[in-house]
Formats: sequence, C-alpha cells, structure tokens
Amino acid sequence: MAIEKIPALVKAVDLYFQALHECDLEKFDRVFHPSCSLFDTDEAKLTVVPIAKYRSVIAERVSPLSKGQPRDDLLISIDFLSDDIAVTKVRLRIHDKVFIDHLNWACIDGNFAIVAKLWHDFSPVAA
Repeated sequence: MAIEKIPALVKAVDLYFQALHECDLEKFDRVFHPSCSLFDTDEAKLTVVPIAKYRSVIAERVSPLSKGQPRDDLLISIDFLSDDIAVTKVRLRIHDKVFIDHLNWACIDGNFAIVAKLWHDFSPVAA
C-alpha cells in the first residue's frame, strides 16, 4: 500500500532539497532519473530542459550553502497515483528566488527518483 512508502518518498524529497541547496552532483544523480526532463512556461512559451543541461546548471551554480543561506524549503503535498508513482508539490528558495515545483516520482528498485519536474519561479525574495 502507498502509505507504507511515504517515509521513503519524504526522504527522497529531502535528498532533492539537499542536492539543490548544496549543488551536490552525487546527491543530484541519486534523486533524478537519467531520463528526467524539466518543464516551465513563461509568457505562454514552453521551456523543456533535459536533465543533462539542468545538471550542468547545478554544477556551475554557486550553492546557497556556500553563501551561508539556510535551507528554506517545504514539502507542501504528496499524491500517490499508485504504490510506485507519486507527485509532490514543494517550495524552495535558491538565492533570491522562490520556486514551486511539482515533482513526478517513480519508485524504481525500491528507491524514488524524479522522472519529471514542472517548475516555476514563483516570486523573488524581498531584499
């Protein structure tokens, strides 16, 4: 039953938060499936980012951790579509931006991995 998998999914979400806060590629590779893509729209135009390109962005980004920024993230909701597929809604801050993400997860070989990410730059953080 999906309820038994909630702790594992929450742990995977925390790994996602760690990977982005620390810009840690080892954690990034553990939480994102290699075929994942990211999606956003801005001014009614769809942006699709393959995981390899997003990984390069993370590799070049100065981590919030290295700037002394505390983690500012929240797991808003979890919705299981089946025992092995779920969607989470999260909020996180990266430097001066706040993002809302819908992360699509698949449990593969006992571990949850992000297979698709819909994201949006929700609002800049007040200076």
